[in-house]
Amino acid sequence: MAKKETLNIQSLINQNSCFNLQFRKDTKRERPNSPAYYRWKAQFVVTMPKEKSNFLEMIKNKINCGRIHIVKNQARLSVQKIDDINNIVIPFFKENKLSGEKKKDFEIWKKAVNILFANKSKPILKWDKKDISS
Repeated sequence: MAKKETLNIQSLINQNSCFNLQFRKDTKRERPNSPAYYRWKAQFVVTMPKEKSNFLEMIKNKINCGRIHIVKNQARLSVQKIDDINNIVIPFFKENKLSGEKKKDFEIWKKAVNILFANKSKPILKWDKKDISS
C-alpha cells in the first residue's frame, strides 16, 4: 500500500474513530429472579456518513477485521472481538502511530484491553483485585 494511502487511513482514523470501553449489566429476564451479569466490553469504532462507507471498507481491508453497518445516514465500522482487538487492532496502532488526544485515548484503552484479554472467559469475581481496581 502506498505511503499516501496509509497516511489517509491514519488521518481518517484520527478524525473519525473512538476507542470504546463499556461496563455492561445484562439481566436474564427469562430466568427466575432475573439474575444480572456484569461485564466489560471493548470496541474500536470508526463512523462516517454512509456516502463515505467506501473509506470504512478501505480501513476494514487494511486491518482485516471488524464489521460495517449502515443505519440511516451513518456508516459504522466496529471491531468488538477481544481477540481481534488484542491481536490486530492494537498491533496496527503500535505500528501506525496516532497523534494528539487520540494517541492518549488509545494508550489508556490499550491498558484496559490488556486487562480484559488477560481475564477473558473469567467471571469478574475471579479477576485479580489489582485488575479490577485498574
